[in-house]
Amino acid sequence: MQEGRQVFDSLRRRIMTTTQLVLSLASGGLVGLSLGLIGGGGSILAVPLMVYVIGMPSPHTAIGTSAVAVAASALISLAGHASDRNVKWPCVSVFALAGVAGAALGAQIGKTIDGAKLLAGFGLLMIVIAALMSRPRRGGHDAGVRLDRASALRLLPPLAGTGFGVGALSGFFGIGGGFLIVPGLVSATSMPLLNAIGSSLVSVAAFGATTAVSYAISGLIDWPVAILFILGGAAGGRFGARLAATLASRRRALTWVFSGGVTLVGVYVVAKGVVAFLP
Repeated sequence: MQEGRQVFDSLRRRIMTTTQLVLSLASGGLVGLSLGLIGGGGSILAVPLMVYVIGMPSPHTAIGTSAVAVAASALISLAGHASDRNVKWPCVSVFALAGVAGAALGAQIGKTIDGAKLLAGFGLLMIVIAALMSRPRRGGHDAGVRLDRASALRLLPPLAGTGFGVGALSGFFGIGGGFLIVPGLVSATSMPLLNAIGSSLVSVAAFGATTAVSYAISGLIDWPVAILFILGGAAGGRFGARLAATLASRRRALTWVFSGGVTLVGVYVVAKGVVAFLP
């Protein structure tokens, strides 16, 4: 009888591990699909996918694990933009350095917040980002913008200030922050949208890595899930990029559908957070 129970428990753990493996790959694939198909929004889904689909018990571990996946995905995408010379390195370096300080502070504060409260706040953020996603993204008109001695007094304050604020929010919630970084870079420098998107990936990678290091020090990262998430994201991103070419004329409709989905998930996360506080 005892041996039979041990075999059953071993089989159950193996099935659960296999299920988690499949769900981690599939969830990462969904995030990558979003990034490849509409150019953003996927990272905001990573935390709720880890908590409610993969079954990660700790919101803090979900945020730390998400940060690893976000940083890796951004680096993969950055390689292509850098080779196409879409990155404004001096401008985004200031933005990212200021943001790293903000992300480090935000991550430290986030780890002190109760998990249920943190998830509720994350749900509200999802709704806000969904609203930003539904709006057309506009670029600036200064294709030749560059940070040098002549433009330093004009560009340094908005780059550093916006970078710190977005970084703090990114570190607190463990998100990439691309939908906040892109308009932040455009408003600070008037760079074109393509340059802002390419440059934003430097900050996304930097903020994600900073948050990941902070959570790793506290032992709040599930490394196997993070690796599976990255692998799934790479495959989903490649498929999404190919699908985007086919559905180019419907990209706006896809963005509306996706932002609606993010809103619904955000409302669900907020509702779960509210229920947790009810007697």
